[in-house]
Amino acid sequence: MSAKPTPPTQLPDASNVRDVLAYWVRLKRVEKGWSQERLAMECELDRTYVSAVERSRWNVSLSNIERLALALGVEPWSLLYPPRP
Repeated sequence: MSAKPTPPTQLPDASNVRDVLAYWVRLKRVEKGWSQERLAMECELDRTYVSAVERSRWNVSLSNIERLALALGVEPWSLLYPPRP
């Protein structure tokens, strides 16, 4: 049995767009109760790519931000908007 997904434990640096994207992707994925593998399947992306996005390791293309947002049921811009404390 796989471990239950956990949400981010701290807010991202608002000036780092990759950190903000990583925060929202992980938070929204966990809210849905999805694994990285499930999100990847929904987006037609590789699981290792989703993992890298959630760890701020990739510069993500606009088309992939759109794919992630569509799968997560949010507007693409909302994944780039810094969360408020």
